[in-house]
Amino acid sequence: MNLDTSIEFLKGIGTERAKLIANVLDVRTVEDFLHFFPLRYLDKSKVYKVADIKEDNIEIQLKGRITELQEVTYAKGKKRLSGKFTDGSGTLDLVWFQYTKWMLEQMPINREVFIFGRVQEFNHSFSMAHPEIELEDKKSVDERLRPIYPSSEKLTKRGLNQKFFQNTLANVVSQIPNLIQENLPFSLMKSLKLMSRQEAYLNIHFPLNLDYAKHADRRLKFEEAFFFQLGYALKKNYNKSFAIGNPFPKVGDNFNDFYENFLPFELTDAQKRVLKEIRNDLKKPIQMNRLLQGDVGSGKTMVALLAMLLAMDNGFQSCMMAPTEILATQHFNSISDLLKETNVKVKLLTGSTKTSERKMIHEELLSGELSILVGTHAVLEDIVQFKNLGLAIIDEQHRFGVAQRAKLWAKNKIPPHILVMTATPIPRTLAMSYYSDLDVSVIDEMPVGRKPIITAHRREKDRLTVYNFAKEEIAKGRQVYFVYPLIEESETLDYKNLMEGFEHISEIFPVPDYQISMLHGKMKPDDKDAAMQYFASGKADIMVATTVIEVGVNVPNASVMIIESAERFGLSQLHQLRGRVGRGAEQSYCILMTSDKLSAESRKRIKTMVETNDGFKISEVDMQLRGPGDILGTQQSGMIDFKRLDMINDGNIIKAAKSTVEHLIKVDSALQNPEHLNLKNYYIKQYKGKNKWGKIS
Repeated sequence: MNLDTSIEFLKGIGTERAKLIANVLDVRTVEDFLHFFPLRYLDKSKVYKVADIKEDNIEIQLKGRITELQEVTYAKGKKRLSGKFTDGSGTLDLVWFQYTKWMLEQMPINREVFIFGRVQEFNHSFSMAHPEIELEDKKSVDERLRPIYPSSEKLTKRGLNQKFFQNTLANVVSQIPNLIQENLPFSLMKSLKLMSRQEAYLNIHFPLNLDYAKHADRRLKFEEAFFFQLGYALKKNYNKSFAIGNPFPKVGDNFNDFYENFLPFELTDAQKRVLKEIRNDLKKPIQMNRLLQGDVGSGKTMVALLAMLLAMDNGFQSCMMAPTEILATQHFNSISDLLKETNVKVKLLTGSTKTSERKMIHEELLSGELSILVGTHAVLEDIVQFKNLGLAIIDEQHRFGVAQRAKLWAKNKIPPHILVMTATPIPRTLAMSYYSDLDVSVIDEMPVGRKPIITAHRREKDRLTVYNFAKEEIAKGRQVYFVYPLIEESETLDYKNLMEGFEHISEIFPVPDYQISMLHGKMKPDDKDAAMQYFASGKADIMVATTVIEVGVNVPNASVMIIESAERFGLSQLHQLRGRVGRGAEQSYCILMTSDKLSAESRKRIKTMVETNDGFKISEVDMQLRGPGDILGTQQSGMIDFKRLDMINDGNIIKAAKSTVEHLIKVDSALQNPEHLNLKNYYIKQYKGKNKWGKIS
């Protein structure tokens, strides 16, 4: 037997059972079975008395005799098997709703047995359904905790019950000395008080006690976190040592002129700190790979622009890529406005760019006349060639695929420096794991004068009050957003319909007293721009929109965000939408309108939004609710399937693994030390290449 042995060759399985197990549980090899971990454990070392039973819904073991057994007909001719169990201290009812003739004939009546199962209370008496029965003289001497494995009715009906899995895993676990080799250095295990790998697999399946199970779990979780981190650390170390980049030694006229004469506001300390980190990277002849995190409105675009001016001062072009046309256009408008008094040329390239303009952009990029290009996926087309691309900035990078990003790196002989920006705060454990090969910068401070947005939860009965509040804000010269989840009606979901909403809002806020603009994803690009401009210019008091305004719309005068059917949105989306207001100096408000009936998860999302504006706190709750795959946008992108590690709850283990890996790379970056040979070989065999999916270089 080895790890690759098919389970069909294990005792008691065979071809048909192997197919069934593979289809239902995706367990195909001996190694899969080793990673088929118990959900929980049953303690069969303790024996209760019937008289001890005081509460229901507990799993217990009793020793006594089954004294009666009979078939009982009930409900339309259905039959069940009923029995009585006594141990001298009292009597317990037994019941089997599914049974066979064999059970009826073979039941050990009036013999000393152990029974094990869950006790339920009905009509003031206790009963146990489908108990496990073991003759006293056949009872196992080994009183370890009994593992309970994931299963299904389909398997149980075919005889693949818990006893089957326990016996099969006992067979596999008995071979652990031949199957499992250690992959961590002894000194590391000793310093972290980790049990050996063989002990861990033995005690995760058949622990001596709960303390052993806990230590086994910690060892296996640490191992997963460690090797996952090791892959990214080796890659980061390689990039720092061998990934050639064009150095930007100069801070020249373009940067200095803009910084001294056209900066519209003083940078926050956080922006200055981040800019310094980027500047230090760009000085070196090594490709920068930096992640810039910052909440909505924290000033990431300004930092990006200053980095692009540094590139320009050193004779290089820059491009900034965004996932949507609206966001790309917003970046272009912001950057163009900031640079309007300078000689710096900026162009926008999207799928909607006219052919004549597109041709001019291609020519100016090749000649070097165009210094800064802002665009969407259109930038990736092969026809788009740069003279000397030195800096590539990607906004909301999780919306781009690996192959798409790789196309951008190939736009220059020496790959450009990479700055990845996200306004979606990344939970600490994810940042420690999935971005370990990047240097991370965080803008954790909002511009001076910004007031925290006040968020309120309102229901249908409050609608008139909400409308009156919106009218008061408009009377002060402010503007208001109404956001709806869908454009078209759905037969299964009672979402507010955008078109109905627009008509309703038009009745409440009639012309000529109020002007209303509408924006949704199905509009043509020119119509979108026109609607956006109409609102941004202040001509419209109200914008009725779908989530296309989630990112990229910047109207400082808008002070009220009213989100209809807010329970239909995810936390990240609600936070992004809220960030569309609060961009000026005036007090802003976000009103979450919901139905009266909310699920527990919806209530938690709404409560979180009302209680905090901190994007990082919100991201932690979001990950608890949705899981890490959704947060990273990696559900379909090959995210490593951790067997034990929990990205939400195992932050301390992830932190310890990261710290251990960093020390290891510092003392032996090539893993050449003889003590690290097993570790290196294991990594190459098991992990190499599995964590490339989400990285930037």
